[in-house]
Amino acid sequence: MGILSLITGKPGASGFGSGSTAEQVTEGISAAGLTVLVTGGSSGIGLETSRVFALRGAHVIIAARNTEASEARKRIMEIHPLARVDVLKLDLSSLKSVRAFADQFNSMNLPLNILINNAGVMFCPFQLSEDEVEMQFATNHLGHFLLTNLLLDNMKTTAKSTGIEGRIVNLSSVAHLHTYPKGILFDQLNDKKIYNDKMAYGQSKLANILHAKELSRRLKEEGANITVNCVHPGLIMTNLMRHSFALMKAIQVVTYLFWKNVPQGAATTCYVGLNPQLKGVTGKYFADCNEEKTSKHAKSDVLAKQLWEFSEELIRSAK
Repeated sequence: MGILSLITGKPGASGFGSGSTAEQVTEGISAAGLTVLVTGGSSGIGLETSRVFALRGAHVIIAARNTEASEARKRIMEIHPLARVDVLKLDLSSLKSVRAFADQFNSMNLPLNILINNAGVMFCPFQLSEDEVEMQFATNHLGHFLLTNLLLDNMKTTAKSTGIEGRIVNLSSVAHLHTYPKGILFDQLNDKKIYNDKMAYGQSKLANILHAKELSRRLKEEGANITVNCVHPGLIMTNLMRHSFALMKAIQVVTYLFWKNVPQGAATTCYVGLNPQLKGVTGKYFADCNEEKTSKHAKSDVLAKQLWEFSEELIRSAK
């Protein structure tokens, strides 16, 4: 991202930039007849993403772990009375919860056109999930990895029967640039002694990109009509920063020109998830609604394949 473009909001090749909002990038685009699932859709940019997809006519499923989800649905319905919004419980840090959620969703016999893997945690103190996996990696990557796999058959069937391209969007971050030297600590993932909350977050965000890269390759190989892309939403003050609120507020004071509001933060997600300009585009990384470069680790086919196999083994061992 060019610093000047980021500050000024100057549009890029897509016609949009850092100042664009989720409503602006989807203006005039209908999502009627589409079913969209948004993880972490009860607050922050997840809520705005859910609202805008509902505004465009989609049937939105908000997947969230807390009671805020029902309040989020109520808020959307108050603004858009004709919206179709449902709420299902999902705790991405628990593989048991992910499986239960997928079973519940698949039993509803709903199609699934768009999956927004939005939820996440950031800079949290060292902690293991109930499946004995470092919490940021477990929530940000592994839970979404399993969820996506469990919903993939539904998405393939939907895309084939409707002829409408399915889309999967992983929320990553520019933080993927700041990870451990090896990229992913496969052998020391749960080592408390070397744990660094910032690099562990970067590791999980790198994993989001590598997951999208490998899944995109596999889907393309089998000819599935589904794209998989990653986005960096930008710097936005949301509940995601609850573990580092004081630090981030201090940083915001001296970097205020780089920060976005929530409607701007949800723009790239909505653009990649719905805009027809991206038909057939897959395996890419976007920021400010334009394709951007990634780190050397994020470009590695070998690392992407290794992460896929590592993730499958973690899931198998957690059963």
